[in-house]
Amino acid sequence: MKTGGQLIVDALEANGTDRIFCVPGESYLAVLDALHDSSIRTIVCRQEGGAAMMADCQGRLTGKPGICFVTRGPGATNASAGVHIAMQDSVPLILFIGQVASHAKEREAFQEVDYVRFFGDIAKWVVEIDDASRIPEFVTRAFAVATSGRPGPVVISLPEDMLTSEVKAPQALPHTPVETYPGGAELDALEMLLGSAKRPFVILGGTRWNADAVARMHEIAETWSLPVGCSFRRQMLFDHLHPNYAGDVGIGINPKLAAAIKQADVVLLIGGRMGEMPSSDYTLLKSPYPDQALVHVHADAGELGRVYRPTLAINASPAAFVEAFAKRKPAGMPAWAEETPKLHAAYLDWSTPPESGPGPVQMGPIMNYLEKVLPDDAILTNGAGNYATWVHRFHRFRRFATQGAPTSGSMGYGTPAAVAAKALYPERTVVAFAGDGCFLMNGQEFATAVQYDLPIIVVVVNNGIYGTIRMHQEREYPGRVVGTDLKNPDFASLARAYGGHGETVEKTEDFAPAFERARASGKPAIVEIRLDPEAITPTRTMTQIRDKS
Repeated sequence: MKTGGQLIVDALEANGTDRIFCVPGESYLAVLDALHDSSIRTIVCRQEGGAAMMADCQGRLTGKPGICFVTRGPGATNASAGVHIAMQDSVPLILFIGQVASHAKEREAFQEVDYVRFFGDIAKWVVEIDDASRIPEFVTRAFAVATSGRPGPVVISLPEDMLTSEVKAPQALPHTPVETYPGGAELDALEMLLGSAKRPFVILGGTRWNADAVARMHEIAETWSLPVGCSFRRQMLFDHLHPNYAGDVGIGINPKLAAAIKQADVVLLIGGRMGEMPSSDYTLLKSPYPDQALVHVHADAGELGRVYRPTLAINASPAAFVEAFAKRKPAGMPAWAEETPKLHAAYLDWSTPPESGPGPVQMGPIMNYLEKVLPDDAILTNGAGNYATWVHRFHRFRRFATQGAPTSGSMGYGTPAAVAAKALYPERTVVAFAGDGCFLMNGQEFATAVQYDLPIIVVVVNNGIYGTIRMHQEREYPGRVVGTDLKNPDFASLARAYGGHGETVEKTEDFAPAFERARASGKPAIVEIRLDPEAITPTRTMTQIRDKS
């Protein structure tokens, strides 16, 4: 006989869970008690949104479900931000929610929410477990759903009395991973399309990649002389210094790269959905009928033909597809071989930061410095804001599992993601980028980094505004500023108040020694950059945007 709480922990252990992220609640005390005797590491967070984002980052970097526990009502609704990120980003995550006791349901009891209805549109599957003896079944199924096809979040509601009940149940077994392989006929058809192509282009995206698959993609690109771009915030899928890399297919795309995609006769889209942001509002690939011959490779058959009608649909995971296609060779030198190095040269030019800009702090030299000192396996995380342009455009990602950034465009992601990344890879350098508005949405998770001795470095780019919104505001309603000014704390002092290390950068030349002191401190650190709000983009000032010049 075991309690429901013990059965939950047993099922997690059976499915290889090594850590969970949580904010404790009285609604799932039985699970917390069972964790006391478990080898699973429990990381206690400061807000449920941050906990869910940590679980998302773990799932993003490993391909295995990140696990989060929260309490009912406001705990669950706080966590919904992380669930939405995991859904839009196709990241495996399982959120467990303590629920009101069974006898109190349907009475609007204390903090009662119907989670099937609340999460129904932003999760792959939502279920409430009423019978503790079925816990092994439901938890194993949750791992299967979260990782199969297009990965995503699963939400499991746990009534309090169910968790304390004692039952007999079968021993939990691990889920069986489901791989989806391409057929020989599809690979033959792809070879024929490439054989007649003059201007093909490859776009990598989505999840269900791993380091071996990325290496095989490099081999394919070399064998076929293919130009390769990475979809928005999927830049860790291809080495940016590889001669076949053509750039980031994201927001503010290099015009030369955009032209190459529009003019391509064959686009091979592997793993991605090519949504609104990477498609430049469905102009690079027109929906539903692209101008290019589209070969869409995706692990979920439901995504094939959903937004774009493909010329060739291949239902396969990225890892399985590249393993199979790496065995295929072109008949001779591809017709486009001489054009691929030109696209890489255009990328190198586009990704070279400017040396000057308004104000006493120049982000270009700062990015150049970081490129020199950060190791190839450093993990960079960020949320949303104009500051992130400096990372996406000018940092050259070299290896898999080095990027934690939400394609959903959620603010507040960078700091909790960095905590999860450092817990996962304590030997690696982890740097979070955040704007001043972005940091203060989940910046309290810096306390979690201090509590667990996880020496992340958070670079807070402080310009005193919600920068992206101000930029749009000045463009659409010049000079009519409402709701975008911020009055901020001294972020370096805040870091020290939490027990970390703090630095303030007010001149460009201050950054390098500040960053080195932060790294040498051995503590979680905040390096605050006080940036002139005029430096709103790498190429245009706020005044130029306002004046439409």
